[in-house]
Amino acid sequence: MSRYWSAVVHGLTPYVPGEQPKLPNLVKLNTNENPYGPSPKALAALRGEVADSLRLYPDPSGDRLREAIAGFHGVTPGQVFVGNGSDEVLAHTFLALLKHDLPLLFPDISYSFYPVYCGLYGIDYRQLPLSESFEIRIDDYLQPNGGIIFPNPNAPTGRLLALSEIERLLQANGDSVVVIDEAYIDFGGVSAVALVDRYPQLLVVHTLSKSRSLAGLRVGYAIGQPALIEALNRVKDSFNSYPLDRLALAGGAAAMEDRAWFDETRNKVIATRTRLVSELEALGFEVLPSAANFVFARHSQHEGAALTAALRERSIIVRHFRNPPRIAPFMRITVGTDEECAALTGALREILG
Repeated sequence: MSRYWSAVVHGLTPYVPGEQPKLPNLVKLNTNENPYGPSPKALAALRGEVADSLRLYPDPSGDRLREAIAGFHGVTPGQVFVGNGSDEVLAHTFLALLKHDLPLLFPDISYSFYPVYCGLYGIDYRQLPLSESFEIRIDDYLQPNGGIIFPNPNAPTGRLLALSEIERLLQANGDSVVVIDEAYIDFGGVSAVALVDRYPQLLVVHTLSKSRSLAGLRVGYAIGQPALIEALNRVKDSFNSYPLDRLALAGGAAAMEDRAWFDETRNKVIATRTRLVSELEALGFEVLPSAANFVFARHSQHEGAALTAALRERSIIVRHFRNPPRIAPFMRITVGTDEECAALTGALREILG
């Protein structure tokens, strides 16, 4: 039946999301979900939206959510774009701001959706190798380009690039858009949103899936100067004028406004990450420095694929990447609760003998 497909579809290599297995008594540490639930205020807001008003379309501009995001970051609502998860925000960004004659630049080890978007929209791109210690080197990006995008902290490595290095890139790259994908910034970094007012080419993308525990609600946003936001809105309104439903708008706004819950839960994750790294290192693992809610670890005497399989036999799921081969020895391990991480390290102690 593929004879009915368009030429574009024939050429696509789709993104493969993290597995959502349905196993009993599972310790699920593979998709970087927050181990703590959403803000109680967000849950109350969701319940409040389950009413007759669902017969009406949601606000296409998402004004209340944009105001809550702007209030949290100290920007204006006109600098905020909202979408159905940061993946949709990124998709619109690729089409609106990153499709040019010169190639788009991003790391060779990074979010694997980036080359998928390039294939979908016909964007020429160049992947630049990380350093031997798996760091982004800004000097490599100081070349002609049609745009630059990378996560900070990077994924799946978890390594953080200093804000001063991002500013050095912006100072040297004024003719194309620089997108900083900050899905994990709240677990150990300083957001580049602080630079938006000074650099008109900067767009910063966030999600409510990680530090605000709303992966199931699908809410993402971007912050930039109004000209960049207008470009995203033009694409959005040519695709879907109502990307966020009434529940997502209400729950997302309440989550952004509950700063106390945000701080409490992210600090728990950070504390557990510190303990997890120490325990993994005591078992002989090398763990890359992480500013995310996951760690990237390898063992000198055991392959990542074999360890992942052995953990799975014990109902513990972590993420393993076969490609590129350079990261095949590693496992990406989500920081769960203290109890989940203790189950992980106990199982690894048993596997390693």
